[in-house]
Amino acid sequence: MLEISLPNLVQETIEEFISSFLNGRKGIVGMSGGIDSTLVTYLASRAAPGRIIGVHLPEMESSPEDENDAREVAIRLGIDFRVINIERYISPFRQVYTDKKVLGNIKARIRMVVLYSLANTENALVIGSSNKSELLTGYFTKYGDGASDLMPIGDLYKTQVRLLSGKVGIPEKIIKKVPTAGLWSGQRDEDELGIDYDTLDKILYGIELLMDDITISRELGIGIESVKMVRGMVERSRHKRVAFYIPKVGIRTVGTDFRE
Repeated sequence: MLEISLPNLVQETIEEFISSFLNGRKGIVGMSGGIDSTLVTYLASRAAPGRIIGVHLPEMESSPEDENDAREVAIRLGIDFRVINIERYISPFRQVYTDKKVLGNIKARIRMVVLYSLANTENALVIGSSNKSELLTGYFTKYGDGASDLMPIGDLYKTQVRLLSGKVGIPEKIIKKVPTAGLWSGQRDEDELGIDYDTLDKILYGIELLMDDITISRELGIGIESVKMVRGMVERSRHKRVAFYIPKVGIRTVGTDFRE
């Protein structure tokens, strides 16, 4: 069966990657309050103690709960935490664009601009929080949350992110949060993807292992339509995947040997 587990020494590999890549510099993490950025912050704070800046970027549609969760994590880890409200940058675009997806992409790119502006002033590198499930399906904004100097969990499926989060001691309430990019009210990852992460990751793992659609369908006991849908997402989003800097912990890695 296509079961997904954590590779050996995955935490140590990622922490060493962060430490060596930063090479004494500061690192900036956009902390959404969700599981991905929280895991990255945990790993980065261990890899570069005293040199991590956590930044929360709320706007008028943001959840106060997310800010509280991000702040609690920052306090627990003892890192520099900053809140920068970006509504004043988004507001002019609200008057022009009514499509929530278009505006959502704009929000993601504004977040990137703010993080890189801070990185300029702090002589720091931006640490991204995209995972392998998002990268392979194209579920990220190009030059938005897909833009960073290093992506420590870019070779971990969402399933593995949850497993590693439990291992490092991330609060259960964050692990169990409904996954969302927080770009508009009521947004949910799995609603947009059209499939739950557990099934998605197993299909992606089958694709990673170079299995054909029929074999994946039989192995998972699911309709071949779901497999074809996921493979289609991977193929259509290839233009969004560039040479990310990702520590290799899996069998085929985006930007290294998962070539398009």
